[in-house]
Amino acid sequence: MNRRRVLQGTAGTFGAALASAGIYKMIDAIAEPPDRPAASGGPPIQEQYILPNEQVVMVDNSAVQSNKGTIAVRVPALHDHVITAKLTVPANAKALQEAQHHLESALVALEREFPSTPTGVGVAVAWGLPYFHHYIPTLGKGSDFFKAGTRYPAYLPVDLMTSKTEGRTVYALQDARTFPSDQPPPGFGPVRLEQNDVAVLLRSDSIANIKAATDAVFGSGSNQAGSLFTVTSIRQGFSGGGFYGQQGLPSKLALAANIPGARSIPPQAQGFLGFATTLVSNMGPDNIPSLETLPGFTDQWPNGYFKQGTTMHLSHLFQDLDAWYDKTYPLYADRVQAMLQPGLNPAPAPGTFALQPPGPTEAQVAEGVKRYHSFGHTGSMSPVDSTPKQETTNYGKSYPSGTTIPVRGDFDTLDNPFHYTSDPAGDHFSTRPAAGVHFIMFQPTIGFFNTVRLAMDGYYPDTTLPVSPRSTHAGINSVLNTTHRQNYLVPPRRHRSFPLAEFLAP
Repeated sequence: MNRRRVLQGTAGTFGAALASAGIYKMIDAIAEPPDRPAASGGPPIQEQYILPNEQVVMVDNSAVQSNKGTIAVRVPALHDHVITAKLTVPANAKALQEAQHHLESALVALEREFPSTPTGVGVAVAWGLPYFHHYIPTLGKGSDFFKAGTRYPAYLPVDLMTSKTEGRTVYALQDARTFPSDQPPPGFGPVRLEQNDVAVLLRSDSIANIKAATDAVFGSGSNQAGSLFTVTSIRQGFSGGGFYGQQGLPSKLALAANIPGARSIPPQAQGFLGFATTLVSNMGPDNIPSLETLPGFTDQWPNGYFKQGTTMHLSHLFQDLDAWYDKTYPLYADRVQAMLQPGLNPAPAPGTFALQPPGPTEAQVAEGVKRYHSFGHTGSMSPVDSTPKQETTNYGKSYPSGTTIPVRGDFDTLDNPFHYTSDPAGDHFSTRPAAGVHFIMFQPTIGFFNTVRLAMDGYYPDTTLPVSPRSTHAGINSVLNTTHRQNYLVPPRRHRSFPLAEFLAP
């Protein structure tokens, strides 16, 4: 396949990029949609980040569904798109409230056409700190949630745990930061800490449904909401396709794009690195990532404005498949130990290898470093990404010790780094495809995300592991190159369109 044609349309205008799926349009022709459960009746759930009706299958160690399978895996949507934007709306109450109605009308019309499931299209609207800071400086109207005159950022959810630790008020939504192992590719410059007003996540098994949702939110028609936004990036990608024994999308698309290391990707792999990322044991169950679900995380229980919302981290990372499969970790056992934890002895055939909860404690990770001079990616985060003891949620549901809290929504991409960018020079845009991941994680607070991400580098609240965070002994860090990061607040569905605008005074 001609490299210049692989991502055809992405280097042109926004309109061309919006209309073009590039190489991703081949997905619907080469991947059979999963056999999803029927959509349940009733109104959509309030948690935007939850995609209902995801199928759960039992797979064997080759990541293929089997009646002898012992590993539970969520089957994600085949297509994932994220569109980021800045607002074109004047920063006054009348304009924002009109925009709130305009966007919500477009979203409601879309939901009448498609269910909010993988067979339809899931839509999650997330808002960055620039939106709140610039557009919602003061709440002019009082309510059951806020006093009149409440100023930014005092109306945001409070991160109770981080506030207690730091001895000051810290909010659930914080600006993005860099981490010790963050290293962009040569010549890229520093990691770009983005300042978008909004990000819209679209998930579906159908590219046509994704296109319809994109048009509804960002199209220029009178019944569409595109006049409210200036799009800054379109990020496209995919996941799965191989759980039923067929060649997976990562293998097929990487080979089609002639990516270095593509021939080493296991045929049924869910992701470029050959491991399933949606293991049920590694995904927060039910609504556990919500702001209010677990006691002590935020102040949104029982009646917070953002109750049933969450926070979202969004970043882009390149993945060096040639180093992962051939140069640095040539043996499958090497890759299992880097991905999970040292000392594991997996069967020789590449596949899905699960680290079932509860994972290693911080002391066990430190002991592994003493014995093997290394730590694994998943194992390093286990001491901090899950419940330390049995927990009963504010809704009365009990979860055992070791229950994972965040939900991952990452997906592979051939974008370099994006399908479309309004700043090609600053984002180092290229039409040449590159293996990467658009990483998404949902969790109650960004403070919690930061703790988990620091643990990935061997940094814990009270100690630091004696391993360089970019070392080949520090999990998978050496084959990742981070380019962009931003954090967002994902409101509940009822407040997804221009949250808090209704409290602005004329």
